[in-house]
This record gives sequence, C-alpha cells and structure tokens, in this order.
Amino acid sequence: MSSIPLLTDDTTSREVELSVGGMTCASCSARVERKLNKLDGVHATVNYATGRASVLAPAAVGDRMLVDTVEKAGYQAEVVPAVADAELAVESGDRLRSLWWRLVVSMLLFIPLCDLSVLFTLMPAARFPGWQWLLVGLAIPVVGWAAYPFHRAAFVNARHGSSSMDTLVSVGILAAALWSLYAMFGQAGPPADVSGWWLLIRADGAIYLEVAAGVTAFLLAGRYFEARAKRNAGSALRALAALRANEVTVVLDDGSQHSLPIENLLAGQRFIVRPGSTIATDGRVVDGRGAVDCSSMTGESMPVESSPGDEVVGGTILLSGWLVVEATKVGGDTQLAAMIRLVEQAQAGKAGVQRLADRISGYFVPAVLLLAVLTFIGWLVATGTLERAFSTGLAVLVIACPCALGLATPTALMVASGRGAQLGIFIKGYQALEATKNIDTVVLDKTGTVTAGRLSVVGIRCVDDMDQATVLRLAGSLEDVSEHAAAAAISAAARDEVGTLPRVEQFTNEPGLGVHGIVEGRQIAVGRAKLFTDQGQPVPAELDRQREAWEQQGRTAVFIQCDGRIGAVLALADEVKPSSKRAIAELHRLGLRTVLLTGDNDATARAVADEIGIAEVISEVLPADKAEIVARLRRDGRTVAFVGDGVNDAPALAAADLGLAVGTGADVAIETADLILVRQDLTTVPDAIILARATLRTIRGNLFWAFAYNLAALPLAVLGLLNPLVAGAAMALSSVFVVSNSLRLRRASPESHAV
Repeated sequence: MSSIPLLTDDTTSREVELSVGGMTCASCSARVERKLNKLDGVHATVNYATGRASVLAPAAVGDRMLVDTVEKAGYQAEVVPAVADAELAVESGDRLRSLWWRLVVSMLLFIPLCDLSVLFTLMPAARFPGWQWLLVGLAIPVVGWAAYPFHRAAFVNARHGSSSMDTLVSVGILAAALWSLYAMFGQAGPPADVSGWWLLIRADGAIYLEVAAGVTAFLLAGRYFEARAKRNAGSALRALAALRANEVTVVLDDGSQHSLPIENLLAGQRFIVRPGSTIATDGRVVDGRGAVDCSSMTGESMPVESSPGDEVVGGTILLSGWLVVEATKVGGDTQLAAMIRLVEQAQAGKAGVQRLADRISGYFVPAVLLLAVLTFIGWLVATGTLERAFSTGLAVLVIACPCALGLATPTALMVASGRGAQLGIFIKGYQALEATKNIDTVVLDKTGTVTAGRLSVVGIRCVDDMDQATVLRLAGSLEDVSEHAAAAAISAAARDEVGTLPRVEQFTNEPGLGVHGIVEGRQIAVGRAKLFTDQGQPVPAELDRQREAWEQQGRTAVFIQCDGRIGAVLALADEVKPSSKRAIAELHRLGLRTVLLTGDNDATARAVADEIGIAEVISEVLPADKAEIVARLRRDGRTVAFVGDGVNDAPALAAADLGLAVGTGADVAIETADLILVRQDLTTVPDAIILARATLRTIRGNLFWAFAYNLAALPLAVLGLLNPLVAGAAMALSSVFVVSNSLRLRRASPESHAV
C-alpha cells in the first residue's frame, strides 16, 4: 500500500481510520490498541466487532507509520478513505464462505469420529487392526485444515511474542490430538478385565480426538454465526452507503448535457434529476418540480414536494416530475456522508466498562495459559492420574474465551446505529446512550423545532400617513440581507408585493433584537419592541394594541422604524408541526418534564405551548442566554435534554446533558449534539430516547452475561466439573449469545415501544 506524504506542521493532529484484518478476539483488538497508543501523541480506539481503528495522530506520525505498527503486531491494516463506499461490510463474503466450508467439513467428520471414539473407549473388544488409523484419518482434516485459522493466528501471535484467544484454541486442539496419538499408539492399552464404563470414569487410555474435532466444530460454528450476525448488524449502514449515485448528468453553460462520475461533480454545477433516479448530491432546486422520496434518509413515508428554491438531499429519490439542481455540497461534505461518518464514529465508541473488559482481555490469555498449567499440575499431584489432570487442564484452556466481553458493546452499537439510521436517528456515541439514562427534563427550542420554522407575513398595520407597499419594500430589502427565519418571511412577502428589492448599506444585526441599515437613503430598522424601547423610543399606542392582539393569537409582532419613527407593525405566523403534540404526549408518557424555550414574547410562546400540551414556558430569551437557561435547570437538580436546530442553539446543545439536533438544521448544531434527528417529525425525539435506552440496556445485559460466563465457567473447569467437549460448546455459545442479543435491536420499534 502506498503511503501518504507526511504533513510538515507537527502541531496539527488529524483523524485516521484504519481497517484492521486478522483480529480474532478482544485480546487482539486490545493488543493493536496498545501498540498504536505507544506512538508519541497517538490516541487510538480499536473496535473488534467492526475491524476498525479510529486514530487521532499528530502530523509527525504518518499513515505509513500507523500501518507498519499494526503489521508489526501481526495484523493487516490499511487506511480507510475519507468517504468510504459501500464496503462497510464488517465481514467479507470470502471469509464467510471459508468459515462455512470449514464448519461443514468439521461437522461431517466430527459425528463419526465422536461415535467411534466413544465406541472404542467403552467397548475395547470392538477395536480391530488399524482402528487407530481410521480415527486419525477422520481427525486430520478437522484438526489440520478446518482448524487452520486458529493455528495460523496462534503462530503469528507467537512469532510476535504475544498470545490471543486463538492461542488457547490452537493449544487445546493440538494438545487433545497429540494426547490421543499417545494414548492410541504409545500405550499398551487397558487391562482386559477392565470394563468400558470403568475405563471411561478413570480416563485410562482416554482418546480425545473427538474433543479436538468437537472444539474445532463448535468454535467454527460460533465464529461463523458471529461473523454472519456482525455482517447483518451493519446491513442498515451498508444500505445507507449504497444510496450514493454513481453517475450524474450535468448541464453545461451552453445548455448541453453531459454524464460524468459522481466523484467528478463540483459544487456550483447544475445537474438533472429524472423520475425514478437518485438525487446525486445535496443541492438547491433551480428549475422544475417533483415529489421526492426521503424515506431512505429520514424514515418519512410521505413524499416531499420540491420546487425552485427548495433544498434537496443526496441519496433521496425523485418519484415524479423533473428537477434541475445546483450542487451545494459534494463528496464528503454531503449530509449522507456526514451521517455515515456519525454512525461509524458511534460504532467505534466504547463504554467505560467495555474499556475495562478490553484491558482484561489483553491480559486474559496469558493468565489462562498459566492457570491451565497450574490446574494440570494440581490435579496430577492430587490424583496421580495423568489423564485426569490433562482433561481438566484442557477444559480450562477451552472454556476461557474473552470474545464475548469484546463483542458486548460494539455489536449493540452497530445494530442500534443501523436501526437508528432507518428511523432517521443517528447516535454519535456511547456517551449519548449514557446520557439518556437519567434524563428527566426535555427543553425544546420553539422555532424550527416545535414549529415548522417557515414564518410568513399574515398581517401588516401602518400608521395613517405611512404607505403599506413602501414600508414593506424598505423592510423587505433590509431583511433580505439577514439570515433569520423571520427575515426570510418578510423579504419573501416584500418581493411578492413589489418585485425587485433595492440595495442595503451599512447593515447591522442585533442578535435576538433585530436589524438596521440604510435603504434608498433612509434609516430603516426592523425588530422586536425591545430594540426600540432600549433606545428610549416608545411604540405608538395603536401599534402596541395591535401587537397585543396578534400575540394573543400566537403570532409574532415585528416593528418597522423609518428615519427614527416607528411606522408599522407586521404579524408573522409559524405553524406548529403536526407531530409536536403527539411527541410531547409521548415524552410525558415516558415520565419526562417538558419546557418550551424561545426568544418570542410570552403571549406567543404560551399560545404555542398550550396548543401542544407544554405547561412550562421560558420566553423572551436571547440566543446567548439559552445555554445559561439550560445550565440553570441543571443547577436546580434537573438532568436536561435540549432539542434545537439553529446556529444559536449550539451552546445550549453543548451545555445540556443530552443534545438532540434536527438534522436539517445548522452544521454547528449537528456537530455539537449527541443525537441527530433527520426527520422533521418531532416524534423522533421520544423515539430516539427509547432506542438509546434500549441500546444501553442491551449493552449492560451483554456485559453482565459475558462477565458472568467467565467468572462461573473457569472455576467449574478448574474443579474438573466440565468435560472439554462441553466447555468448547459453551465457549462458542457465549459469543453467539452476545451477538444474538444485540441483534434484537434490529426489530426495535419505538412506535410500539417494542424496544
């Protein structure tokens, strides 16, 4: 693999994603993690379930150095491209097929081998000349070819002075096979007057070929079903990645059309979307109309009508109509790419208890090898029976598997993140899951979260000597420069009324209050009453009475000042989302308190709150104060989740115990939040909390049973209460149980609370 040139700025750190091959258990991932973290300035997290290493490295540590470090530890590695394609499968088809055929061969040969071994042990009279060679012939394909992956991994680890789960398996299989050869060819055989049953109890001359074959078969079965389950766990994410279009038809400057690969599309270029085709990238509709199926990205079943000026998201499908779209984001900057990265980052996360489990796994194998030797010696001294001591030591080797510990968190996160993507919910990491546990209060920003965020002018009142069209033209021109939702509504109304708007000079924005500037040589200001009263200018009584009437109807009033005189008031209305009332009811059903937080006046805020069922309202809050309100609630003993979508929501999202950002909102809000809600449907808020809590319960259940298994199984093996064959089956089943338990999250249905 070719290396990427080193950056020269040693103070710059960057994130690198490595695909790590050859890991077979949690101790492998722990070893790779330790090796990478020994590099100066490197912080790495290695995920056994996904086969990925997330590395934060200084510029002085190049990609080649990271890859070499992994390879020197005995594993394969390559850098994952910044925008990975649908190669997100954590298990390749080739590996699954290889495991399948090895499993089939081992099972087919294990059955007669087991029957004959028991027969020849219980009934020595049934032995015939050459019976040993028959057993050897049945065992070699299993112990040699089928178990080869275990032997190879153990050899590679030994060559690098380390050990892993495969070391235990390989040593156990080879020990059982070699002891059986000794028992068959190196001993004189049992006395003729000893019955088969007594022989079995004493284990004199016992043959363990069926144990070697059985352990191989059981572990291959465990590895196969584990690999298939891990592959299924990532299916939703692979489906998400597969939404990318491969080609796009661009419209050139001369009006001609040209097809080119999607990776060659540039921001600013226009492309055509035909019925039934995938929208190639994020963009803005410049021509045409059509119904867009957004279900793949947001989970919304109803198509969305798109027309000129509307934003569209790459990966969605045009059902009907015809669109010309101007690309606004391409490649790794698109919403689809961002969501895939969020899911991958979430899957790389680890709980604190999972990190402890990984550290334990790293030292577990050498400890088990030592314990097996001590068990063998102890039983040999206590009983004087070599066969009994060997059988007990072999059971210790076979039963001790740290794989279940390593799989507990990542498999649950894989499944939950994939299921969440289907529901329009993206979990950014384990911290988000932990935060949902104690949430008791949900604070919701009003505009764009509870309401649709699309304001429109629904009324205007001017003083007697002011012309409505003139006032609207001047105010619309000023607001056309602003980015606030209210500004867009006023400028749109003005453009509909008068057409082209004049230029604005000396534009100034007063956050949370309003804007002012010069239009056509006149000093114009548009904003809340506070913008003017703070300057000592009173609002005319007739306009103030109109403001009160509108605000009692839940509308927002905005005043317009021309050349130092307040001459008009506008009424703006923002419709409440149809899903808001259902979402609030569901949050209350979960036992959560809800708070409506807004910069609007108290009358407007309470009208909206009453409509959706929220009793607690905090109104007239400046953007800079939102984070302080959240902090105050936390100081009062509440554990707070904040739901918002705008740039000014980012501090509050960061200040909350749990931040939930509407995915169509500002990038900074999405980066700050813990959970991303892609759908406009506010019911995704309780859905996200339900899914996160279910995932947390699953992870804890996985870790409990994984720890419980190892704590209970090893003492039983040391005490000689486990047959090596039973131990192998139990060890394989522990990993399968953890993965299967995690897969239940694929059927999670927040709507029916089945999670």
